[in-house]
Amino acid sequence: MNGRKLPDGGILYDESDDIEDDIEVEGDAAATPVAPIDWNEGGRNETGLRGAELIAEFVKRLPNNPGVYRMFNEGGDVLYVGKARSLKKRVSNYALGKVHSNRIARMVRETANMEFVTTRTETEALLLEANLIKRLRPRFNVLLRDDKSFPYILITGDHRAPAIFKHRGARARKGEYFGPFASAGAVGRTINSLQRAFLIRTCTDSVFETRTRPCLLYQIKRCSGPCTHEISDAGYGELVQEAKDFLSGKSQNVKAHMAEAMNAAAEDLDFERAAIFRDRLAALSHVQSHQGINPAGVEEADVFAIHHEGGISCIQVFFFRTGQNWGNRAYFPKADPSLSGAEVLNAFLAQFYDDKPVPRQILLSETVEEIELLAAALSEKAGHKVTILVPQRGEKRDLVEHVIANAREAHGRKLAETASQSRLLEGFKETFKLPYVPQRIEIYDNSHIMGTNAVGGMVVAGPEGFVKNQYRKFNIKSTDITPGDDFGMMREVMTRRFSRLLKEEGKPDRSGVTDATVDAADRPFPAWPDIILIDGGQGQMTAVRTILEELGITDSVIAIGVAKGVDRDAGRERFFAPSRESFTLPPRDPVLYFIQRLRDEAHRFAIGSHRARRKKEMVKNPLDEIGGIGPSRKRALLQHFGTAKAVSRAALSDLMAVEGISEAVARQVYNHFHEDAAK
Repeated sequence: MNGRKLPDGGILYDESDDIEDDIEVEGDAAATPVAPIDWNEGGRNETGLRGAELIAEFVKRLPNNPGVYRMFNEGGDVLYVGKARSLKKRVSNYALGKVHSNRIARMVRETANMEFVTTRTETEALLLEANLIKRLRPRFNVLLRDDKSFPYILITGDHRAPAIFKHRGARARKGEYFGPFASAGAVGRTINSLQRAFLIRTCTDSVFETRTRPCLLYQIKRCSGPCTHEISDAGYGELVQEAKDFLSGKSQNVKAHMAEAMNAAAEDLDFERAAIFRDRLAALSHVQSHQGINPAGVEEADVFAIHHEGGISCIQVFFFRTGQNWGNRAYFPKADPSLSGAEVLNAFLAQFYDDKPVPRQILLSETVEEIELLAAALSEKAGHKVTILVPQRGEKRDLVEHVIANAREAHGRKLAETASQSRLLEGFKETFKLPYVPQRIEIYDNSHIMGTNAVGGMVVAGPEGFVKNQYRKFNIKSTDITPGDDFGMMREVMTRRFSRLLKEEGKPDRSGVTDATVDAADRPFPAWPDIILIDGGQGQMTAVRTILEELGITDSVIAIGVAKGVDRDAGRERFFAPSRESFTLPPRDPVLYFIQRLRDEAHRFAIGSHRARRKKEMVKNPLDEIGGIGPSRKRALLQHFGTAKAVSRAALSDLMAVEGISEAVARQVYNHFHEDAAK
């Protein structure tokens, strides 16, 4: 099976690939591929049929069963993924020309192939459709963007003294998970407050096992010291259970219990103990004061509201778990402006819950199509009943109105940012006399200390601001570069970046491209940059243009150098653009500020990547370089000898005495540190 990896981890297949083998269906769903039209030996469509005529040929072979269909263009890119109660009836609408917008008509015209999968039920088709849309990211579907995983609070359950951690990703570790939280910052603040309230440890198990006396957190009353038995296991277990009760919505009971204990301690004249409970109560109050609204009638629910205006949709979601508000997040899905808010919200919901736990109740700001089908599909996925409501009155309606107000405000901010960014890009075009407004700008910078741990950074900006999932770092690998040679480092970065881009995407055709042919809202974010900004002067630009000439792409990419001004003052930068003399911009020019912001972001990213690499080098252990020495053997060696240096000096017999280290492994470790012994 041949496929090309997509940025989000999905796979884009050619028509000749058996994509059905890779389809995942939730639960017990059965997916069956429909036999395709007989193409040529390579699997390509050489029948001459395109668009509605091609689709009509497929309709003749389709069953009336529910399923999912995919539409491809000539290049094998997925144009659209849809589901249907009856594949034959749904797809026949395309063949008959029953389309709802010019955009869908264009999609039909571009269709050069289709693939189908039948399912047992329409709910299975809905789940499969959401899975494929998220993986393949078709151009004509509503796409959920900025779909980062949510953080949770984890209280571990595989240790005698459970710890509390921030957690993302798969729930592989045994314990109880609480959330989701809207941001990592919210989790961090909550954990800090819970430490003060319940004195639960936050150290790793390895640190816990090696403690011989309490750490600083115990001294400042943010941990009860279970590592050195400053508290009994039973007493610590009570603290952990109180924390779980609080996170499970029993906050009033927990606070009442603490208040009773505080009053009892005060009556016994144990004022020091009473002060401890007073501080713990204050910490709990701090947690709840930062949760915003906490409606009494909503125990477990997600609340969605959409504001649709000006071609941009904003979907705001609030998370309520165990009667507590754990924050909110705004989404701006990519969608055809002709779609209604209800249609966008309907497509958004199935994708949103494709990889997230589903609450028992979902509240919406407006009725969506097939609401009962969506509820049935999510119930099947979650393993419990899911209710989807559009409240009309009462506390829940007030809550939805609050979320609508937040969606409206977030939409206004996004619209202002987009308009501002559009004006800046238009000004960028005028300043540098470009043929069209750039859709993708790449900015490069290098960072190192005397040539060590050298890193090249690339940041990307577009019509909607910085595109952080497109950022790249380049660890400088060449041994021929003199330490500190910025020109050599930039040559390596440019060569690696554009050699790979040519191999993966091919050379772009820029002929005849104008603003009229660039439709940012209708096309995926381009892989090729229109502009590359280099943080450097004439020397850097010479190195960059030499590489572009060698690769034959000088007519595909415009390189612009940004040199620091006199005395390295911001506002006095000099620009080096092709076919013109270097120049400066007026001190208060908005385009100048825009370029400074781009350059500063590249500098920040390169510096951060360099520091991360330097930190990794500083804590690098010589044992990591020995093949066959994994974490367990490394831990055994370090616990036996104390340090890696002591391991390097150990005799072969001493290495063999370590538990879990065989004679062959001991000899491998010994030979690694004693070159003469290996000869």
